[in-house]
Amino acid sequence: MVSCHSAEQGTRYGGNTVFGKLERFDFSFNSTDTTHFVYGVAANVAAVLLYGSNFVPIKKTETGDGMFFQWVNCAAIWIVSMVGDLILNSPKFHPFAMLGGAIWATGTIAVVPIVKAIGLGLGSLIWGSSSLLMGWASSRFGWFGIAPQDVSRPILNYCGAGLCLLSGLIFFFVKAEVDLNPNSESIPLLIDRRTYSGSYGPTASEFWIDQIGQKTRRVIGCLLAVVSGLLYGSSFAPILYIKSHSSCQECMFSGASEYDLDYVYAQCSGIFVTSTIYFTVYCVGMRNRPRVYSRLILPGLLSGLMWALATYCWFLANNYLSAVITFPIITAGYGLVAALWGSLVFKEIKGMTNCLIFFFASCVVLTGSVLTAISKL
Repeated sequence: MVSCHSAEQGTRYGGNTVFGKLERFDFSFNSTDTTHFVYGVAANVAAVLLYGSNFVPIKKTETGDGMFFQWVNCAAIWIVSMVGDLILNSPKFHPFAMLGGAIWATGTIAVVPIVKAIGLGLGSLIWGSSSLLMGWASSRFGWFGIAPQDVSRPILNYCGAGLCLLSGLIFFFVKAEVDLNPNSESIPLLIDRRTYSGSYGPTASEFWIDQIGQKTRRVIGCLLAVVSGLLYGSSFAPILYIKSHSSCQECMFSGASEYDLDYVYAQCSGIFVTSTIYFTVYCVGMRNRPRVYSRLILPGLLSGLMWALATYCWFLANNYLSAVITFPIITAGYGLVAALWGSLVFKEIKGMTNCLIFFFASCVVLTGSVLTAISKL
């Protein structure tokens, strides 16, 4: 492996990554700067809302074991990225960036069990915290061949990472109440009904995550959220590796684009290919009788559409604003939006003690994100 890095660094959060130079933000605006600032804030807010809401469409829809959902979701992501690639005049495709998509798709397999086990809000906050820690550690210490990132205030940086870790531990004490039987279709389309002796196929209670006890289900859900977050946090390492080696003349990635959006299509192609492989293996394992729910198709497509649009909005915002600005907003924002959906709309968090713990942990992760951002100023 060629040891050659550029001065440009990347910063990651959640299931996503910020790319760009970390520099002091100049607050002396002219008219152009003001326009760019407004565009950046608008794109950033859109990304936060879309990321925090992208699993809402499937919350009240029966998802079964989640394998069909993840394939529909990833297909929608790939379609949006293909349109985006055409709009960008098809920049150079780097197959190595597909590896990041494969990692991300692997983490997505556990989304449905997580949401069923601990709810949308709690699950999003836990995998967001672990994703942030993975992104911080890999960029701070130079894991995966990425140039290590120096910060001007290392104490604040370590304190921020520590608070994010602490918030993840606090979230384990939150007890979420999740409806395991949503009012939706419970009969898979592609199940041979004769196999079930006159029944209409498996109901929600027959899936493994619904059969186990509540305490065990909560522990498994939290652990799966941590693992998914670690995968999300490392999913953009291949793109960071390409960008950090773009200035090395001896490297195969010499002259690679520094524009973030040029890598989205390759990343999403890896997502769809890996998702299709997983779904094919699943169909073989199910003896060509996968659990496919018709009412899940449109919500799954909408979920993927929202995630892909959020990614484009976020990368676009990073072109107008410094990564120091976008990083804490995205990191804390999308988890808190999902938490609001889960607690206020779906009533997953009940009881005064639960709500206080949930609120305290949310404040801790928000503080950790802000400290991490300040440490780079």
